[in-house]
Amino acid sequence: MSADTSSDPGSESTAAGPPEVEPATGWARFKQVGPGIMAAATGVGAGDLVATMVAGARYGYTLFWAILVGTLFKLALGEAVGRWHLGGERTMLSGWRSLGRWATTYFGVYIVIWGFVYGATAMSASALPLNALFPVLPVGGWAVVCGLLGIALVWFGRYAVLEKIMTVLVGVMFVTVVGTAILVGPNLPALGEGLVPTLPDGSVAYVLGLMGGVGGTITMAAYGYWTFAKGWRTPKWLPIMRMDNAVGYVTTGIFVVAMLVVGAEILLGQDLTESDKGLLNLGDVLAADYGQWARIPFLVGFFAVAFSSVIGVWNGVSLLFADWWRTWRLPKDAPVETAAAYDHKAGMHSAPYRIYLLWLTFPPMLLLIFSKPFQLTLVYGVLGALFMPFLAGTLLVLLNSRSMMPAAHRSRWLSNTLLTLCLVLFVGVAVNELIGLF
Repeated sequence: MSADTSSDPGSESTAAGPPEVEPATGWARFKQVGPGIMAAATGVGAGDLVATMVAGARYGYTLFWAILVGTLFKLALGEAVGRWHLGGERTMLSGWRSLGRWATTYFGVYIVIWGFVYGATAMSASALPLNALFPVLPVGGWAVVCGLLGIALVWFGRYAVLEKIMTVLVGVMFVTVVGTAILVGPNLPALGEGLVPTLPDGSVAYVLGLMGGVGGTITMAAYGYWTFAKGWRTPKWLPIMRMDNAVGYVTTGIFVVAMLVVGAEILLGQDLTESDKGLLNLGDVLAADYGQWARIPFLVGFFAVAFSSVIGVWNGVSLLFADWWRTWRLPKDAPVETAAAYDHKAGMHSAPYRIYLLWLTFPPMLLLIFSKPFQLTLVYGVLGALFMPFLAGTLLVLLNSRSMMPAAHRSRWLSNTLLTLCLVLFVGVAVNELIGLF
């Protein structure tokens, strides 16, 4: 795909994206929030909420501290991705290309395998609450419907439209998930005690999961592409980006804490299986305790959580694939400026973008025949764990590079410390997932 694409005069996008406006100040800055909500809502899926609910059912509020640490780590990673795009004015793929062929090769193989597995997982998760609400179709039938709806929205929708849809879904998620936590009533003294780091017997895997699962894997790398789509392309947008990133992941942290409260208050001591169907069981418990009026909003929230991941991944990861294809095809001796050139509008209309959309949607439907077997869930967990060390490690290198990052925007001690801790954590998560697989 050519990086040098222009648009017609007077259209809503320039060659590089939307016309750039000036960053707002004061409270008006919140009106410019958007990419952070996209990244956070995309990253938190039904699986994350189930894992948190199971942790609450087994350990009560004891692991509350792990959620807070995980939120802090994701804030650091999101800020680092955004700073690379805006401070360095280039994409993640151009950065990985500068590290050598190994980085782009690893990512290219990874994104193809990940997309095939994730497509089936995301469609199935979105289908479960729809099947519970409207049993006119089996789960597999609703999964196909969700996949087709997702590809239609992303294929024809502009970024601004997708951001509005995601904002609505986040609002539904907030009202339903947090509303459920308020309904069951959190034990505030016990929640306060959970601020003290402790490791109950058998909790290490849950701690690693809570720290590493608050908001996405490969979707974190898409954040910078959404900032470009928003019209943020230069360092002057860094303060807005940091606020936007914070809003997104603080919101995510609230979601996860709310799920921990639900698990601790009404499921404590129950032996739950770690599957998306666990959320449906929770809906049945709510109906038994509070009536059907409590079950239905919860299932609607469950759908919002799952389907927001479909929209976000179908758009964001397809953008990553399109940019991977662009950078992969560049001559080996192409200058940095050529590798850094990125045209968001061209990316969303490119053949690689649409091919990957099709790859996410239709081949994974074959896996729905097997009703998402346990082995598929294990493979997805391992795939997610294998990306985060790569992201954290490469960001550490790129953001401290004298040749690629302006001195004013290189990482300082706080960012380097948090990214290093992220790297150690995610290596631990990867090892834990690999042990679980074999």
